[in-house]
Amino acid sequence: MTLTSGIQSQLGKQQGESRSQRRFGASTVASMTTLWGLMRAYWLSEKWMEAWLLTAAIAVLTAAGSKASVWMAEASGELLNSIVNIHDPFSQRPLGIILTNVGLLILIMFVKEAGFVGLRHLFSTTLQRKWRGWLNSRFNDALLDANHTHYHLQQGERAEMPDNLDQRLQESIKGMTGGAIGLAMGILGVAMSIIFVGQKLIEMSTEVSGLEFLGSYGSAILAFVAIAVYVPLSTWVALRIGRILETLTLEMQQTEGSYRSELTTFLRRSFQVAASNGENVQRIANTRLYSGIDRTWSKLNRFDAAYMSFTAVYNFFAARVVAYLPGLLPYMGNTISLKSYITGAELVGSMINECSWFIQVMPAIANLKANGRRVTELALAVESVQRPKDFYRSSGINDFSYGTQHELFGMTVRNLELMHRSDAAQPFLSVSHLHIHKGEWVYLRGESGCGKTCLLKALNGLWGYGRGDIIYPENATAMYAAQEVKLPTVSLKQLICLPDNEADFGDPSAAAALHRAGMGEFIENLEREDRDGTPWDQFLSGGQKQKLVLARILLHKPNILFLDEATGALDPESKIAFHQAIKDHCQGITVISVMHEQETPKSARGSEFYSQMLEIRNGLAELHDIQPTPGRVEVPNFVRRRYSMVAAE
Repeated sequence: MTLTSGIQSQLGKQQGESRSQRRFGASTVASMTTLWGLMRAYWLSEKWMEAWLLTAAIAVLTAAGSKASVWMAEASGELLNSIVNIHDPFSQRPLGIILTNVGLLILIMFVKEAGFVGLRHLFSTTLQRKWRGWLNSRFNDALLDANHTHYHLQQGERAEMPDNLDQRLQESIKGMTGGAIGLAMGILGVAMSIIFVGQKLIEMSTEVSGLEFLGSYGSAILAFVAIAVYVPLSTWVALRIGRILETLTLEMQQTEGSYRSELTTFLRRSFQVAASNGENVQRIANTRLYSGIDRTWSKLNRFDAAYMSFTAVYNFFAARVVAYLPGLLPYMGNTISLKSYITGAELVGSMINECSWFIQVMPAIANLKANGRRVTELALAVESVQRPKDFYRSSGINDFSYGTQHELFGMTVRNLELMHRSDAAQPFLSVSHLHIHKGEWVYLRGESGCGKTCLLKALNGLWGYGRGDIIYPENATAMYAAQEVKLPTVSLKQLICLPDNEADFGDPSAAAALHRAGMGEFIENLEREDRDGTPWDQFLSGGQKQKLVLARILLHKPNILFLDEATGALDPESKIAFHQAIKDHCQGITVISVMHEQETPKSARGSEFYSQMLEIRNGLAELHDIQPTPGRVEVPNFVRRRYSMVAAE
């Protein structure tokens, strides 16, 4: 653990280090900012062999299924012909022939549906699972990079940044991958149907009375013309309705996401709602958000019903009228047999069914396009914040410079001005010069809202707007401890070892840190992710979580520690114990702390923990001595300038 990674990224980009530029360049989702790029990324990735093998298997099974449709049409013709000729005196075994044809038709049906179609479904769902997993890992890498992209992504204006990130990462990616694979299989099915079914129609084609100029291809041409007129016209109607369904689907996803987000937030603050008797207000908020879902759902249901009626009428005419029309003329002209007529009608119906795939799944295509748009919007947003400095400069001022100097000189801040978005006229906090020696404890004091936490964020490279020079000691390690502690679902030891891996520390070290932090009763649970089935984030109280953070500090022993109201949930005695543990076990540490107490905390013996007070008044920060720091070495300014380095772009 070295400097906070926000500072590392700033230094890497400002100093022009080629390694850092590669690290903080294009994200892992850079190629997914368009729908076409999103669709092909997996097949061009390091998993290309896996993707193409599964695709090839699906293509082969789709082709086999189309060929099986031809066999089924022929078997249906044979069956109907044997039924018609059951009273033919020349038929010696009419019942046996019928049963044989029934058995053959059932066998072909099982081979097609249980074999080809079933296996294709298995391979297609496997492809969706693999594709979704790959996309999930890419977005995880992009959001959880060293640039803190997940954080910056939520700092812009709400109208500019994507809403409901969780929904986009879960439901939208899942829906998009499934819809895209289904669409591809449908297109492939149409192509295979045209090849195999069309070939059979041409083989069975015969001359049509009155259309002799078409020759022996007369009946096949009639079938193709019927399909070419009926399917595209109906598809055009379906597309018109589909565009409306896409818009409503996108709106439905947005309203559902907002409602779910509010429910999630409400459940997290359930205690606050109960303690303040705020159920009525929460009920009003939930009702208002759900009313948006209800209105959109109502519109969507109406268009869904209209589309369902349209497809039902379309399928009826396709199967009962259009499929039998092309072969009617040659059958009436006695140029084809009943068997050929039935077989031809089955083939035409099969081709119409395959070519009508777009009509049948138009709602699914609308859903696919809506999901794809939400995923590409997320990828675009990720790209926009990959370089935080450029991102913040697009809407305000970001002229922070981060550098390092010899550790003897401690930490220096010069000409720092913090601003809000697009508000360069009047910074809300200014620090003209601040020098913090190694081992000093600095207490930040000021009214609520004066910018104490913003200053800590700026020192850590996490504030977006402003200017100034921030110079860290070389090779310094830093840690930021916030008031609100949210714990991921990992083992207790991993929670202590964060941000490093638990394998980097032995159990005795983690146990000792936990004991010194006043949580020795939990040592036996180091390897557990919960206590009595309850995750640590829910099991531990606010004060216990802050003691857990103390254990983390004692284990890592950082050079610089930022405490942002990190003892707010502790009682007075525990606050003293918190500070004393750091003083005793982290020798030479520099502490910069925000608390609301008017008086600085003192040890049990009455001695001061803090040596300096940084007081913020009227937008200005001024440093005062509380007590001299033992061993402080004052370095002349000309020496400090000689050995300090501020990175410049």
